Amino acid sequence: MSDKALESLNEKLERLIETVARLMPPPAPAPDFDAADCFVWQAEGPRLQPVERVNRVDLALIKGVDRVRDILLDNTRRFATGLPANNALLWGARGMGKSSLVKAVHAEINRERPAGAPALKLIEIHREDIEGLPKLMALVKAAPYRFILFCDDLSFDQDDTSYKSLKAALEGGVEGRPANVVLYATSNRRHLLPRDMIENERSTAINPSEAVEEKVSLSDRFGLWLGFHKCSQDEYLSMIQSYASYHELPVDAANLRADALEWATTRGSRSGRVAWQFIQELAGRLGKQLKE
Repeated sequence: MSDKALESLNEKLERLIETVARLMPPPAPAPDFDAADCFVWQAEGPRLQPVERVNRVDLALIKGVDRVRDILLDNTRRFATGLPANNALLWGARGMGKSSLVKAVHAEINRERPAGAPALKLIEIHREDIEGLPKLMALVKAAPYRFILFCDDLSFDQDDTSYKSLKAALEGGVEGRPANVVLYATSNRRHLLPRDMIENERSTAINPSEAVEEKVSLSDRFGLWLGFHKCSQDEYLSMIQSYASYHELPVDAANLRADALEWATTRGSRSGRVAWQFIQELAGRLGKQLKE
């Protein structure tokens, strides 16, 4: 090939490279971890969206789960101070404050941290973005903060293989889980997988025990299993009373009890969520604003 032809080819290649470079999306901006104490992971981008106002309740208002509250608080406190801590799976009855407890514990740890100490960061990752966990961990592992990665209402269905990404992320593969990261998840299922899915694996696999182990071993990656169970009537009424007192709702104790029990009966259940819904209904009837 002549020098002139080679020069022409090089010019065409340079123009092609420039054209392709213009078509490529711009690189994602580096996350500003000082922007907030809470973020939402958006896999498309990818980027971290700061959350200025977190929807949460005060830790003192979460009733009926004292034992698991203390365990999670202690685990998080150790993690925030640089000591070893476990990933945690909060599982059990719906509406009993699993996600509320994670957010309340995060706020409590930041409230009690010494002056000048870095804030503990909370990053919520949606169920459908689980496969982006490795990218998220790569972003945060070099940051001068400690992070709780939080996945609410985590579960997997038949033919869903993204749980394998979570298994790898929980133990970090060859590199190991970053020292500044812990993962908290909530679920209605202790093993994160529906029972019929596990039973189907057992009945159809060549080696049933190995197939089931593959499925249920995901929950084993969580060092803490914190169970939430349906509350008693006394615990439900204690939640109601705490909310009413905290929000200074002017209501007679006897009427509050009677109305709260009737509300639970019409809903067919008692839980922290039902208690909070009753308080919203009561505050609306009384024409009172609830504290933020």
